[in-house]
Amino acid sequence: MQIVINSYGGFIRKRGECFEFGVGDQKQEVSARKVQSVLITTSVLVSSDAILLASENNVDIVFLDQYGNPFSRVWHSKFGSTAYIRRKQIELSENVAGVELVRDWISEKIGNQVGLLEKLGNTRKNKGEEIMSYAASMTENREKLERIRGNAVDEVRDKIFSLEAGAGKTYWRAVNFIMPEQYKFQGRSQHPARDEFNAFLNYGYGIMYSKVERACIIAGLDPYIGFLHTDNYGKRSFVYDVIELFRIYVDEVVIRLFSKRMVKKGMVREIKNGMMLDKDGKQLLVSEFNKEMEKSVRYRGRNVKKANIMESECHRIANGFIGRDKSVDMGGV
Repeated sequence: MQIVINSYGGFIRKRGECFEFGVGDQKQEVSARKVQSVLITTSVLVSSDAILLASENNVDIVFLDQYGNPFSRVWHSKFGSTAYIRRKQIELSENVAGVELVRDWISEKIGNQVGLLEKLGNTRKNKGEEIMSYAASMTENREKLERIRGNAVDEVRDKIFSLEAGAGKTYWRAVNFIMPEQYKFQGRSQHPARDEFNAFLNYGYGIMYSKVERACIIAGLDPYIGFLHTDNYGKRSFVYDVIELFRIYVDEVVIRLFSKRMVKKGMVREIKNGMMLDKDGKQLLVSEFNKEMEKSVRYRGRNVKKANIMESECHRIANGFIGRDKSVDMGGV
């Protein structure tokens, strides 16, 4: 379970072995054992006892800005595994293994997008042919990507980014093609969004960033040591790498919200140079996103809830770094 507090003047505190949260006289309790994370999006009072309870139960408390991007978190002080994993992460990020990994990650991202477009095309007979043409164009980019070889990511980074960007532009054109007329958009826009669709998308990605970072920490991976995304002070480069595998979960939810006309007037408000979600928009997105994450899908031969796949994948990557999981392509290293 994920607790989301997005009301001004809200609170979260400890009550026995439960979190008690709410606003004013409205409150409820949830057992700490049932909680994976707490997301706080507004001015909220958090007690030190609640922080201790969260630490004891491996529950991270994440603070999100107005766009849904995590800007701070409270997490226990121990890494999830040995320093050996992080040493190998640095080593592998600088050789052929890094090339193999980032190429496969971006290929999987594009494959996820193609799969979603094909599903959308099959349910929209009057637009199916054009949607499939977009998917075919992206598949060409993916095939070019999979032919990339190199001894270090620095040698091929620009090529990978170029093919990813080309596929991305095609993907968003296809998504825009199926949008209701009043919600058409002109490609991706961030910080801030220029339209309603991107406002929902950005907020969803912000929630996903916090989940992926948590999964990296639990697995003993360093969120700051990136492969494709370069290191910079305070930049969680590895989180930006790994999230590419899971953006599709947010895409599916946001596209469904707009396609089914669940987005209503007042859920997005105008700000300087753009738009952002209001309280009702956040509640809708978080609710639908949590429902999506409870769905089970096939993952490496078994049925797994989407909510658990990120941790499983990060553990698989970490074990691959230290040679315990041969399914992770280390490029012969």
